[in-house]
Amino acid sequence: MSTAPTLLTPGPLTTSLRTRQAMLVDWGSWDEDFNRITHRVCEQLLAIASANATHHCVPLQGSGTFAVEAAIGTLVPRAGKVLVLINGAYGRRIANICRVLGRTCLPFETAEDQAVSAAQVDRLLTEHADVTHVVLVHCETSTGIRNPLELIAQVVSRHGKRLIIDAMSSFGAIPIDASSTPFEALIAASGKCLEGVPGMAFVLAQKHALAAAAGNAHSLALDLCDQQAYMASTGQWRFTPPTHVVAALHEALQQYAEQGGLPARARRYAENCECLLQGMAELGLRRFLPAEVQAPIIVTFHAPRDARYRFKDFYEGVKAKGFILYPGKLTEVDTFRVGCIGAVARDRMQAAVNAVAEVLRDLHIRHI
Repeated sequence: MSTAPTLLTPGPLTTSLRTRQAMLVDWGSWDEDFNRITHRVCEQLLAIASANATHHCVPLQGSGTFAVEAAIGTLVPRAGKVLVLINGAYGRRIANICRVLGRTCLPFETAEDQAVSAAQVDRLLTEHADVTHVVLVHCETSTGIRNPLELIAQVVSRHGKRLIIDAMSSFGAIPIDASSTPFEALIAASGKCLEGVPGMAFVLAQKHALAAAAGNAHSLALDLCDQQAYMASTGQWRFTPPTHVVAALHEALQQYAEQGGLPARARRYAENCECLLQGMAELGLRRFLPAEVQAPIIVTFHAPRDARYRFKDFYEGVKAKGFILYPGKLTEVDTFRVGCIGAVARDRMQAAVNAVAEVLRDLHIRHI
């Protein structure tokens, strides 16, 4: 039997054996033991953001995008207006969600290699006083850029507006503290920096905001108010939960704590990122983002300029050597992406760089 490749992708990602083994047990969705697992997971997720006293953790079946739509559809009133800060594909997706839900949207887009600034947000909120909510993607997975969450959160709070954070690619690896960074909601998922498997998302929603949002939701299944109320009264999920995914996340969170929590996770990812950037630079591959805005989550590289380069051939060559990369997600620049997250250490990242070097040589790609 062949060895499974290492996923150098931003989710799904490589998981530990313990996390995968946790999915070998079948759970009853109404069983008290499973309900206790769900409760512990929610408490641990709140603790990562120091939000136990102020927020509810509302888990949701599905990918992260399900939870983004649920948060906007539940927390933004139908007469609300959303400033969406965009510097990548996931910001554009959020703006599209607002349009589909019939929420008035004010999109503000900057270049994909330029972080949104607090000064820009301050100006926009001054000019558009009718904005009720601001949505920010903390780390844009389409490039790996990190936006200045703390500074933007303070501006949003000063204007008396409400902040919704898409923390899909940062939660658990980059600090977010509810006691110092005010937010109405934070959205993340199981299959990212927490190193679980895909299939469960969650929203950390301010308790008073969630209580005031009853009746806003456009959807029965994506109504966070109903989901939270039902879980609070019964201890159970409203509809069939992704039992194996929840069990895997529970096990992944145990390992997260054993390994040193967020500081240790951040340190390992930073080491992976440093190894990757240094190794690829030695091969002549150019990074897309400047260092000051690069998050240690995923790195975008310019594609080689050699006419013999084809991403599919490059991808298949690297895959044959045991690594799965990601295609680029930029609209105007030919790129590819390499994730730094997952149950991967620096030595495996160096092996990936070596594999890239071998494939470039095999394909006779010289003009990087």
